[in-house]
Amino acid sequence: MAEKIKLINDDGLRTDGRKPDELRPIRIEAGVLANADGSAYLEWGANKVLVAVYGPREAQPKYLQDPMKAIVQVNYNMAAFSSEERVRPGPNRRATEISKITAEALENVIITNNFPRASIDVFIEVLEADAGTRCAGLTAAAVAVADAGIPMTDLVAACAVGKADGQLLLDLGKKEDNFGEADMPIGIAPRTGDIVLLQMDGDMTQEEMRKALRMGMDASRKIHELQTDALRRRYAVNFADMDDGEAVQ
Repeated sequence: MAEKIKLINDDGLRTDGRKPDELRPIRIEAGVLANADGSAYLEWGANKVLVAVYGPREAQPKYLQDPMKAIVQVNYNMAAFSSEERVRPGPNRRATEISKITAEALENVIITNNFPRASIDVFIEVLEADAGTRCAGLTAAAVAVADAGIPMTDLVAACAVGKADGQLLLDLGKKEDNFGEADMPIGIAPRTGDIVLLQMDGDMTQEEMRKALRMGMDASRKIHELQTDALRRRYAVNFADMDDGEAVQ
């Protein structure tokens, strides 16, 4: 019988030295691609995610068009070199699922009825993966959509809470994700507190789920501050570069 991996040591610390309620380091940059309408780059622990947004533009093929609102199309992809285990190129079931739930989360905050018959296309490329890529991708995608100047009621910030060695842990790392007992990604619109993404893999008690929700929502609000700071820095640079009353092209 294989020996059980110990994910929390006797000092209450995790395998990467974090406390149970501690996030991995997060860095977000907005406006990193010149040829996209909006873009963002995010580093979250060892995760590296690049997002490009195009639109609103005419939805193609035309049968996809909604005469009342824009559609949000998300393409989530893990680069073949993003993981230690080589990722097979092209769409797969997991990528299709993450693309769908990301689009649904963004639809909750994008004012889609401003753009009938249009498409807002979001491309999420995971350059390096180390657990939590769906939350990282959604968090970066919200910044990229805002960078594109698309009207939104709020951003979306996301974080996973899990369970390992019988203890709730914030922002699971790779070993915790692989060998833990539960994983619950949570995405919220911070201004209203509305939950726009909630999934569950594994087992938790009702009390653990309530506590995990509080942990995830509190962490997502902290991540939201990093999102707004990234956008503030992006446009502060643009204003600083203005000369003689003319904006930089």
